[in-house]
Amino acid sequence: MAISGLMRVMEKAARKAGQRLRRDFGEIEHLQVSRKGPADFVSKADQRSERTLYDELLAARPDWGFLLEEGGTIAGAEGKPRWVIDPLDGTTNFLHGIPHFAISIAVQEPKLDGSGWGEVTAGLVYQPVTDESFWAEKSRGAWLQDRRLRVSARRHLDESLIATGTPFLGRGDALEWAKIHAALAPQIAGVRRFGAASLDLAWVAAGRYEGFWESGLSPWDTAAGCLLVREAGGFVTDWRGRSLPICDAEVLAGNDALHSRLHKLLVGALKS
Repeated sequence: MAISGLMRVMEKAARKAGQRLRRDFGEIEHLQVSRKGPADFVSKADQRSERTLYDELLAARPDWGFLLEEGGTIAGAEGKPRWVIDPLDGTTNFLHGIPHFAISIAVQEPKLDGSGWGEVTAGLVYQPVTDESFWAEKSRGAWLQDRRLRVSARRHLDESLIATGTPFLGRGDALEWAKIHAALAPQIAGVRRFGAASLDLAWVAAGRYEGFWESGLSPWDTAAGCLLVREAGGFVTDWRGRSLPICDAEVLAGNDALHSRLHKLLVGALKS
């Protein structure tokens, strides 16, 4: 399928920001032993990536708004979409020199009645180290570069690999997570925690995982990934089974065969 003008804009911005992140990532090993330490450098890398994305996307769509991880909400013209951006998802991985992080860009439309924000119509998750660009547009499917993506065809839980994000440093609900893990782990082939929710969702869309769950995320973590999974034939809901435009406070993603079974296990675990 021919890539649209909008997706070309998103791809160009992501690749430009990703080039800078790759250079910054190459400096991490030198900073690990510096007196100042790498944390301040990483925050600057995050901010530089966001600035590059903001400048590129603003130039292409000057009347659109933004929801930025670092910069917050920037209003656009009335009735226009907004960009939902995570300039560096997987910051802790980046900080430790682990080559698993991504840039996430999504387009969210305003509701027709003007009451807020509605559906996500385009999304891109770009992994600078592997140069993988996962993208989707509403009703046009999900893609990895020019290859069409489809969720995993596995139909049995005992063959399934499920990704998650674990609570840390007081973030997330440790008891809730433990209950869900206790219910799912005995039924499945494995659990993975790689530390970048946007990539976890992209990998569900690509069939590398059969599912993903996490709570306490933010819209920029999942906006593009939710669309990727849905356009690849999967499902994304919250714990109550609602298919929201962006599932972030509670996210359960799965392929078309296993999502309902994973949801049943999750609900049962949280009732116990």
